[in-house]
Amino acid sequence: MLVHKEPERFLGFPMLRSLMEWEPMRELAPLFEKGERELGEFTPRFDVKETKEAFLVKADLPGVAEKDIEVTVSGARLTVSGKREEEKKEKGDVYYTWERSCGIFTRSFKLPEGVDLEHIEAELKGGVLTIVAPKKAGFQPRKVTVKSVIEKVKGALGKEEVKA
Repeated sequence: MLVHKEPERFLGFPMLRSLMEWEPMRELAPLFEKGERELGEFTPRFDVKETKEAFLVKADLPGVAEKDIEVTVSGARLTVSGKREEEKKEKGDVYYTWERSCGIFTRSFKLPEGVDLEHIEAELKGGVLTIVAPKKAGFQPRKVTVKSVIEKVKGALGKEEVKA
């Protein structure tokens, strides 16, 4: 049995120790020596924001076909699911790295009160899914006028004058 003993000068320097163990050629070795990757690795990122008129949900879905995306609304829950197909590998091709993920995904969001569930729309353009969930008319924000305390007191007392 071969036992590797570290030189004593590297014992207190774990970063330097790890550099000494680095094998740059290992990273160039062909992939798939340990077997095929499993499906289910694809996890798209989502943004959710509120505007005056609607809630917007955006997801980066590069390489996902429109036919592979499903957007559903059940009660107040918006669910986006889909899949990104794995690229076909040609026999005899050698891959030195295979980092792009593929697989199925599902993501759900609870919609707030006041969303017009009947008019939610979704569009896939340039690899970005955009979902617009419009607000009902009564739930859109309204401006509240800020009044000073003196004005409030004047209004409450009616004709009487209040001096500051």
